[in-house]
Amino acid sequence: MMLSTWRSRFLAVGLTAAVFALAGCDDEIDSSGGRSLAAIPQKTMALMDKIGTTESAPVLFRAYKKEAVFEIWKKKTDGQYALLKSYPMCRWSGQLGPKKREGDRQVPEGFYTITPGQMNPNSHYYLSFNVGYPNAYDRAWDRTGADIMVHGICSSAGCFSMTDPQIEEIYAIAREAFNGGQRDIQFQSYPFRMTAENLAKERLDPNIAFWNELKNGYDHFEVTKTEVPVVVCNRHYEFGAKAEGEFSARGHCPRLIRDETTEASVATLERKDDIAVAALVAKGVKPVRLVYDDGGQNAYFANKGLDESRPDALADGPREIVLGNDGKPLPAVVEVASASKAVTSSKTRRKGAPAPVAATAVAASAPASNGGLLESGKSLMNNLFRTAASDTSPTVQVFEPQTPIPSDAPLPPRRAASLDAPVRMAALHDDQPKSGDAQ
Repeated sequence: MMLSTWRSRFLAVGLTAAVFALAGCDDEIDSSGGRSLAAIPQKTMALMDKIGTTESAPVLFRAYKKEAVFEIWKKKTDGQYALLKSYPMCRWSGQLGPKKREGDRQVPEGFYTITPGQMNPNSHYYLSFNVGYPNAYDRAWDRTGADIMVHGICSSAGCFSMTDPQIEEIYAIAREAFNGGQRDIQFQSYPFRMTAENLAKERLDPNIAFWNELKNGYDHFEVTKTEVPVVVCNRHYEFGAKAEGEFSARGHCPRLIRDETTEASVATLERKDDIAVAALVAKGVKPVRLVYDDGGQNAYFANKGLDESRPDALADGPREIVLGNDGKPLPAVVEVASASKAVTSSKTRRKGAPAPVAATAVAASAPASNGGLLESGKSLMNNLFRTAASDTSPTVQVFEPQTPIPSDAPLPPRRAASLDAPVRMAALHDDQPKSGDAQ
């Protein structure tokens, strides 16, 4: 779509977007011009055939705020899901962390359900669907707000915002899955990919207890590649479980039935990831906190001139604040390279030169004591995953340690109700559309 068309349409909806900016992406009815009936592109149909699925097969969505990526997974004939496409997200707002109240501009994090009734073919934002916030977990914590959408226009006030061609394709894929008999779509929303590297860096964030809880659901999907059973009780998520008897999201958990084989595999993965986190910390990875002016967007869209909401907030990218072991910021603040800044590639880097790093300044502090880290679980509890109080308990490189990790390395603490388990280090698939891809 031509840039001039983008600008004209954005100006036309700008007033509406401003009116509802504090109430989420409140989506009034507009004329769609038939765009909700657009066919799935032939190139995407060919991808479905390649991975062994069809347009009518069920779908599952995953989104990652930090990486600004939206994924579509399709169920294959063997019952497992395979990644169909990854879309660079054009805009999200707020900070990393869950949505808690109306008007906070936060994009929610958690496990949500999309039904046919939540699809809006007549949207002011080109096309849209409601993600289902607040869910049972959010309501158990008295969280407020509504009208959280995945939509077009590239403008966010608490929503997952895509470009118009992207949302047209995503909408069509969901529509055909519903037409094929799928009753609801599971939507998994994460602050970031649950890799050892991200978890090591974010280990002192006030939301880490909640993120570790989400990671258990993330790991269940990594193990099974099927929709993750979700129960909310005692104001917590219980993943991979089915409940026996009556229960409530605020009340005590009932008897939960789990598949022992699946839980053993999840525990194995989580232990492996915990060891990788401990190794990264031992190698000197600092705890950080990412602070955004107001959300972000995928690097693919940098300098493309799209009329996103609050473009000034994207100018410098997030600030990476290095923390001490007490969770308080150290004197030096490290700036993360923003999407608009050039990053040296492996092809252009001088032969033999070290790989570039996102930060150019490092806070002055004494080296971490490896012995103290690996000597006991108590020291790890105190220094590695010490969490601040909270009201809830692109491609990522795989960490390859240069030296063997001791088999008795201590593990980060886990909530008593959950099993131990980590995540596959997933690389970003197809997040940089090539010519002809949906954007």
